[in-house]
Amino acid sequence: MPQPQPVRLDLLLTSTHHARPFAADLRYVPTGQPKPVVVFVHGFKGFKDWGHFNLLADWFAQQGFVFVKLNLSHNGLVVDGTGDLEDLEAFGRNNFSLELNDIGTLLDYLLDSKQADLPAAELDVTRMALIGHSRGGGLVLLKGAEDVRVKAVVTWAAISNVNPGWTAELMQHWQQQGVYYVENSRTKQQLPLYFQIVEDYHRNRLRLDIPHNVRRKLKQPLLIVHGDQDETVPVARAHELHACKPAAELAILPEVTHNFGGSHPWPGAHLPAQALAAADVTVDFLRRVL
Repeated sequence: MPQPQPVRLDLLLTSTHHARPFAADLRYVPTGQPKPVVVFVHGFKGFKDWGHFNLLADWFAQQGFVFVKLNLSHNGLVVDGTGDLEDLEAFGRNNFSLELNDIGTLLDYLLDSKQADLPAAELDVTRMALIGHSRGGGLVLLKGAEDVRVKAVVTWAAISNVNPGWTAELMQHWQQQGVYYVENSRTKQQLPLYFQIVEDYHRNRLRLDIPHNVRRKLKQPLLIVHGDQDETVPVARAHELHACKPAAELAILPEVTHNFGGSHPWPGAHLPAQALAAADVTVDFLRRVL
């Protein structure tokens, strides 16, 4: 029997924290029955329609969830733009506080009963979970720690610290120049990171301290998913997070890489096997805790 086709609803969000609109989309299979809501947060150099993420959204919808994913406002994409990183100035002015506030803006929107464009009969916003990939995994840990509306948190290949070990030499150069460039290996773009991201980190150090927040403030059920062949964020980071919250569930997936077998653009009509493995263990967890 063929799987039911999910409905897609595109959203355009605005924030009280900045003037930059950002997009999200929502997928569900219409049944007239309220379903748990999953919000998916992309990582560094990522975006909501990267690779296999649309297939992932449809798959979760077919498993009985409302799946929502967003473009973090300063990820380099432009509303109605090319669909890829193009606003490098915005990318350079991104920081972790902006990203946390963007997730909060989306949660506010989903929980606002006055939003006439949302299919209220399909959403059970009392059962809302966050899933984050890579840097997005760090963000959902922090957001879960500060927002009791979140009922469960799942990380995929998550960072365990927003400070990736900035050296004193790098700090000095970065502060003097005001900007530091990283290469996008996929597009070969030189992506600017303005020093403001460091200043934001120091201004908001307690809010952005992942180990502290996971250890002291994250009360919701937590699943930590990581591949044992992750070439970008070592699997040791998953064990560090688990040590901060030993009650969390830990799923180390064999032969799984950082992007869970995906690439951009994704040419296939089905999820990569690695992504499906991560999705399966995630759905099993969410069905038990939501």
